[in-house]
Amino acid sequence: MSVAIRIIPCLDVKDGRVVKGVNFQGLKDAGDPVELASRYCAQGADEITFLDVSASHEGRSTMLDVVRRTAEQVFVPLTVGGGVRSVDDVDLLLKAGADKVSINTAAIEAPSLLTEVARRFGNQVVVLSVDARRCPSGVSTASGFEVTTHGGRTSTGIDAVAWAMRGAELGAGEILLNSMDADGVTQGFDTEMIDAVRRQVRVPLIASGGAGCPQDFVTAADHGADAVLAASVFHYGVMTIAEAKNALRDAGHPVR
Repeated sequence: MSVAIRIIPCLDVKDGRVVKGVNFQGLKDAGDPVELASRYCAQGADEITFLDVSASHEGRSTMLDVVRRTAEQVFVPLTVGGGVRSVDDVDLLLKAGADKVSINTAAIEAPSLLTEVARRFGNQVVVLSVDARRCPSGVSTASGFEVTTHGGRTSTGIDAVAWAMRGAELGAGEILLNSMDADGVTQGFDTEMIDAVRRQVRVPLIASGGAGCPQDFVTAADHGADAVLAASVFHYGVMTIAEAKNALRDAGHPVR
């Protein structure tokens, strides 16, 4: 039997509150992270992802508190990312209650970090977050997609597909593929990007960026996503987790 497609609400946390914008801009308050995570767990979420968008040291301590309080109430896997730069950062998050840790910029700067974390904690803990976009004018990669940093604002010139492949080889147990062009736009996932990575990567692939209706979850799964991550549509009541799962089930995809 095929593995169930996972539905993962994503909560961007800044200064202890959930925020959401479009293309990581114009952030608006969307609620208390612990309350939202608990609500999504009760609604049938398979996992919860927190992304810490507070860059300061104070933000880190606030985020650890959010993780601790959430882990006491939520009994599905919890992934935490944002500002993770070392094995010690991963250790702190796991001790606070995280099950997995998402790593982005630090892995680009020091790819060996993925291997170090996987060796110490197991590759099931390591999620490589790839913020990718279609190459803009002046940038060229073999796949036509490049990796960005700083919420999609900084070009790296790194081929997104090649980077996802390398990340898996270095120890990432999952790839979180976020389309920066589609983030928060709610017009559907970038299926060409999903296809390009799926053809080359064998570890589980999480599609992110673009969910606007239940059919979008089906489309992402049709193109090889093992999990689908979304934020705005859940935070603002556009659709429910049950509606997403029902659409997947009706389309023949197994769900929990």
